[in-house]
Amino acid sequence: MPTSPASPKDIPSVDRLLRGPELAGLLAQHGHQLLAAQARRLLDDCRQRALRGELDLSELSPPALAAALTAAVSQRLASRLRPVFNLTGTVIHTNLGRALLADAALQPLLELMRAPNNLEYRLADGGRGDRDELVESLLCELTGAQAATVVNNNAAAVLLTIAALARGAEVIVSRGELVEIGGAFRMPDVMASAGATLVEVGTTNRTHPHDYQRAIGPRTALIMKVHTSNYAVQGFAASVDESALAGIAHAAGLPLASDLGSGSLVDLAHWGLPREPLPQEKIAAGCDVVSFSGDKLLGGPQAGLIVGSRETIERIRRFPLKRALRMSKLPLAVLEATLRLYLRPDRLTRDLPTLRLLTRPTAEIHAQAERLLPVVSRALAPRYRAGVMPMLGQIGSGSLPVDRLPSAGLAIEPVARQGVGRALEALSAALRDLPRPVISRIAEDRLLLDLRCLIGGTEETQFLGQLPALVERLA
Repeated sequence: MPTSPASPKDIPSVDRLLRGPELAGLLAQHGHQLLAAQARRLLDDCRQRALRGELDLSELSPPALAAALTAAVSQRLASRLRPVFNLTGTVIHTNLGRALLADAALQPLLELMRAPNNLEYRLADGGRGDRDELVESLLCELTGAQAATVVNNNAAAVLLTIAALARGAEVIVSRGELVEIGGAFRMPDVMASAGATLVEVGTTNRTHPHDYQRAIGPRTALIMKVHTSNYAVQGFAASVDESALAGIAHAAGLPLASDLGSGSLVDLAHWGLPREPLPQEKIAAGCDVVSFSGDKLLGGPQAGLIVGSRETIERIRRFPLKRALRMSKLPLAVLEATLRLYLRPDRLTRDLPTLRLLTRPTAEIHAQAERLLPVVSRALAPRYRAGVMPMLGQIGSGSLPVDRLPSAGLAIEPVARQGVGRALEALSAALRDLPRPVISRIAEDRLLLDLRCLIGGTEETQFLGQLPALVERLA
C-alpha cells in the first residue's frame, strides 16, 4: 500500500502536465498529438489506481510523471520487430526470419531506396522496362534457364505457374508428392485456388512412369513434380525423376513443372552437408518450369523464383495474377545483390551468412561453448547449473528435415529436481525478456543453447553483455 495515498483530485490535467518544463524537450522531439494521447492514457491509469487506493502521491510529482510519460512514448514507438539471438539449433528458422541477409546486399540499400531508381526504366534507351530484367539475366546464367521471373514467395510461384499453364484444365501429380507446407498450405488446395483440377497418380510410396502415361487425357495441361523437401519416404518406395517425366510430358505436348521448395544454387555436399537438388539440374533434365524460394538455402530475401523455357515463362509473365504477386523494389534489390554473390562461388562461405553458419566447424562451436561456460554458469547460479554438450541441429524451413547438423552448446538444468518444467519455462521467459531476446529450446528436462548461430566477436560480446540483466531477472 502507498505511504501517502493520492486521490483522483491530485491528478493534473493533460494540458497542465504537458505545459510543465520537464516535457519541453519531449514535445519538441515528438509533437503534441502523440504526447497528448499517451498522457491521457497515463493519467487515466493513475486515476484508476487512485480509486483503488494503490497510487502514491510521489508518483504524481512533475519529474515522476515526466519519466513515466517518456517511458510510455518510447514503448509506443518501439518496433515490434526486433533482432534476437537464435540459439535453437535451427539455422533457417521460419519463425525467426529464415535466411540472414548478406552485408553486401544490405549496404547499398539505403542509398538506393532513398532516391528514384530505374526499377522499370531502361537507361540505355529511355523506354519503360520490366522489373524482372533486374534479375533475369543473373538467374539464367546461374541455372541455365532461357528465361526467368520472380514473385513474392514460392507459394505464389507455384500458384501462378499452375494458374497460367493449367487454369480450367488438369494437372497430374504423384500422390506421394501432395505435400503440406507450413501453415496448412496444401498442394491440392493450391491447385483448386489456381482453378486447376488435380489428377493424382500412383500411390503414397510408389509411382511409376506408366501411371503418368495412363493419366494423360484431352484435358491434361501440365505434369508437375514436387520435391518433398520437408519429409522423406523410406523403404519400399519409387518415384519418377524429372528426366523421365520430361520425356513423357513432351511426347504428349505438355509442359513439365518442378517445384523444388527450398532450392539451392550450389551443391551443399561440397562442404560436407546433405545434398539438395539444384534448379540447374532440373533445367538440364528437361523441365519447362522450375520454382524455388529465395529466403531459404539461397540465402536471400523472401521471393519465389521461376526459371524455365522462354515460352512457358512468357506465358507465366503475361498472366494477370503476376502483377498482384510481383516483388516490390526493396526485396528485389536485395535479391539482385544476393544473386551477384553467386558469381564468386569461391567466396560464398564468407559472403553469404546462411552458408557461413551451415558450414561452421563443430570444433569451433565446441570451443566457444567451453569459453562461455564459466561466465554463463556464474549468471545462472545458484538456481541453475550448465554444462557443455554435443548437439544436433537442423538446416530448417523444410530443408533436409531428416538430416541433422552436428553442433555444440550449453545444456542448462535446475539445481532443484522438483518443479523442473516450471523452472525451465521461467528461465526461457527470462532469456526472451532480455534487451536482445535469446531464443532457446527445451528438451529432456534441459534448456539448450545451441551456439551454431552465435558468431564470435561482436555478437558474442553482446550476448555476454546481457548476462547482468539476466541475473536481475532471475533474482
